[in-house]
Amino acid sequence: MTTLTKKADKVDRLAELMQTSESTTGASLWREAARRLRDSKMAIIGAVIIAVFVVLAVIGPWIAPFTPTAQTWRGEVFPNRGEFVGMRGENWFGLDHLGRDLFSRMLVGARQTLLVGVVSMLIGLVIGALVGVVSGAAATLGGPMGRRLDTVIMRITDIMLSLPSLLLAVSIAAVLGQSLTTVMIAVGVVQIPIFARMLRGSMLAQGGSDYVLAARALGVRRNRIVLTQILPNSLSPVIVQATLSLATAIIEAAALSYLGLGNPDPAVPEWGVMLSQAQRFFDNEPMMAVYPAVGIIITALGFTLLGEAMREALDPKLRG
Repeated sequence: MTTLTKKADKVDRLAELMQTSESTTGASLWREAARRLRDSKMAIIGAVIIAVFVVLAVIGPWIAPFTPTAQTWRGEVFPNRGEFVGMRGENWFGLDHLGRDLFSRMLVGARQTLLVGVVSMLIGLVIGALVGVVSGAAATLGGPMGRRLDTVIMRITDIMLSLPSLLLAVSIAAVLGQSLTTVMIAVGVVQIPIFARMLRGSMLAQGGSDYVLAARALGVRRNRIVLTQILPNSLSPVIVQATLSLATAIIEAAALSYLGLGNPDPAVPEWGVMLSQAQRFFDNEPMMAVYPAVGIIITALGFTLLGEAMREALDPKLRG
């Protein structure tokens, strides 16, 4: 066993000792956070909303009473004359302007909304985390060259953050062309600087901790300190931000679809597209717009409530 390996093992044992000490004097951060979440009404409400949304998005196509693209009742609606069919026994939410069942379209559209939100968030999370790790590691343990690299990365990030998120997403979507993939990429890119700056800031805060100073004093390699010590202890705010970003991604994706930059096939149900299609008939049949709008608002509210509850639960200043 080499000297460096022995020193690294000492650092690992030091970390284990810190965790053991914490467990003997009180609950760990994550265990305490889980307890606070269980006691939080805000977290429970958010979790219930998210659970219902996810379940409906997953099983929606199988429980939808009618084919969402079929114009089965086309002869019963006359949008040019302002004649629509509202709620009735077989059509719980009524019909849209083409005679399609709105309830079925809402169920199937939930899957598209969830898919866009999750994929967009993952794009921002993965790329932003990579950028944040590089920047944070360079600033914390990279020396003068590392600090210069961190400065360059952060200035680029600041430029992206200075642009209104929706404007940046619209610009990217307009360049890439109209498609569902474009919406995912556009919304994901907007999230990158948020995750990058948050993870970098968290790593900087951890960089001056005692365990990092001890590891450096023992001669542990910098990349090992970053990957095994600093990074794992810096992920709490990133996890919270991922939950909050899902709410933002769903709203921004719906906005892009509303502006006509989403799925080029208007027959495919998606809440943003449904909201855009209903705009022309709002005076005669406002419920066509109310259903997708309420779906977007409630879903975003669920992720926001859970994210805020997680932030409070993980905040060490609020732990008793």
